Amino acid sequence: MKIGFIGLGIMGKPMVKNLLKAGYEVVAFDLNQKSVDLVVAEGAVAGESISSIAATCPVVITMLPNSPHVKTVVLGKGGLLEGAKPGLKYIDMSSIAPLASKEVEKACAEKGVRMLDAPVSGGEPKAIDGTMSIMIGGEKDLYEEMLPIFKVLGGSYVLCGSIGAGNTTKLANQMIVAGNIAILAEALTLAKKAGVDPQTVFEAIKGGLAGSTVMNAKAPMMIAGDFKPGFKIDLHIKDLNNAIETGHGIGSPMPLTVEIQEMLENLHFDDKGNHDHSGLAEYYERISGIKISK
Repeated sequence: MKIGFIGLGIMGKPMVKNLLKAGYEVVAFDLNQKSVDLVVAEGAVAGESISSIAATCPVVITMLPNSPHVKTVVLGKGGLLEGAKPGLKYIDMSSIAPLASKEVEKACAEKGVRMLDAPVSGGEPKAIDGTMSIMIGGEKDLYEEMLPIFKVLGGSYVLCGSIGAGNTTKLANQMIVAGNIAILAEALTLAKKAGVDPQTVFEAIKGGLAGSTVMNAKAPMMIAGDFKPGFKIDLHIKDLNNAIETGHGIGSPMPLTVEIQEMLENLHFDDKGNHDHSGLAEYYERISGIKISK
């Protein structure tokens, strides 16, 4: 199968590589030519334009930063719907607002394009090894038809409901991840300030009830003081903004999410927006005067 892939960022590039390894032909497009060149070197074909990809590929995947980018790529001049033929299958794997997914799907349906929203979790490491968690919204028969693709890209892939359900599930995921990282940073700061080695605390508690995938991934980064991004603070800000907007829109209380969002925004304005979200430890370093790292 020929797959069009639009968006070759931190996540998109390894996703394309995994599709190529699985034997798919991938036609790739990104505004960053260097990113295109990297996947072409792995065996992808460079797409001439978004509309041409939509016209020649039976399946198109997008992996873009936020709702406005998806709307531009799909609905804008020279976009996916301009080149799409009825029957095109479109999978948006970006993390965007659920209402935006519904808006885009409505426009797609009017052109005979079938859409799934399928945001992912796991960051760059799981994108590289093809074990991301994929949360999917859309029609069951289309989900089942696209399962071979999801099995290449993810370790789990769950149909969560109709269009928008995938992104609603992703927002819940991002709220929980942010809360885990924040309390982990707070706890390790407490340990260091009390004179107990954060590494020892991590080893002692990771097998107990406090243990989690988040702790296993992020505690070593905090202890090493290594905030090279697997998932950037600025992207987590985007996700929590979408969560807060959605929560406010339906009357769901969001006090903890709002508090953590303020912490992330503070880091953004301290020029740390490109750091990994484990950089929440840097927020605690500043207000406590204590570094978790050795």
